[in-house]
Amino acid sequence: MTHTVLIVTDETDVVAQRVAAELAGRGTPVVTIDTADFPGTLSMAATIEAGATCWAGTLTGPRATSLNLAEVGAVYWRRPTQFVMDERMSSPESAFAYGEARYGFGGILIALGQGGCLWVNDPMAAMRAEYKPVQLTVAAQVGLTVPPSIITNDPQAAHTWAKERDKPIIYKPMSGVWHADEGRIRALYTSPVGDFDELLDPAFARTAQLLQEQMPKAFEARAIVVGTKVFTVRIDASTEAGKTDWRSDYDSLTYTAIDLPEDTEKGLVKLHERLGLVYGASDLICTPSGEWVYLETNQRGEWFWLADETGLPIASALADILEEGPVWTR
Repeated sequence: MTHTVLIVTDETDVVAQRVAAELAGRGTPVVTIDTADFPGTLSMAATIEAGATCWAGTLTGPRATSLNLAEVGAVYWRRPTQFVMDERMSSPESAFAYGEARYGFGGILIALGQGGCLWVNDPMAAMRAEYKPVQLTVAAQVGLTVPPSIITNDPQAAHTWAKERDKPIIYKPMSGVWHADEGRIRALYTSPVGDFDELLDPAFARTAQLLQEQMPKAFEARAIVVGTKVFTVRIDASTEAGKTDWRSDYDSLTYTAIDLPEDTEKGLVKLHERLGLVYGASDLICTPSGEWVYLETNQRGEWFWLADETGLPIASALADILEEGPVWTR
């Protein structure tokens, strides 16, 4: 019997909608839930009995009509949102209830993986893969080229490292592009370090900072890895801002589907396998000499506009893997 694919995201997620439509078109049962609906309008009842090896039960809510957990064979953990607690609770009560929802409701979903359910991506592996030092270490271990880097909160160590390299240096945020700033959200993109003496500012010591040698660019690329398939899009920028960090100026970009060298493609697949990721969006630089340099992997990286621009069948590849499971576990 065909298993059900459970997609966890909010209702505005066009990427999830495309994958759901692809699966539905194949006749594969799909149920989408938003974790923000729990516990208000999404309910769960799950049990484990003596002698049983997994939890059994149902999810019932606005988009899940009595979903039988035993029928879930794959989970697309696409864009989970925050639980919403009853506003009548006090702050301590709300904090406690949120923790119970996380470990109870969330725990039941994660336990599905212990019964052979495929996760794209497994939350535990995804959490580990969010750490850039881990990504860069594993990338180097599988043979990919990574930029010379330093992570430090020591101004003198940063200054000495940069001076010794005597090459252009960039600063790169490690916890994502979007950051809260006094009630507003602002973007922190990759930026060049113009004057190395700026690194001696005592404020540098307030947190960990990632500096990297700025690699010369012919162009950049995003490689979408789905199991053992790799879909790569060349990204060319026409402005200096776009050339420094293409995410800062989408209007300056053009896109072309390309093939990576075989060793780079195999390295990316091996990287994701070792990180425990079924899906990932990897960013790379191609230097003027033709060398490929790995920058980072976003385990929930976006791809929908790249598919629109190039026609690459990424939704189809995700549907394949949600139906069948990753090749390397067969």
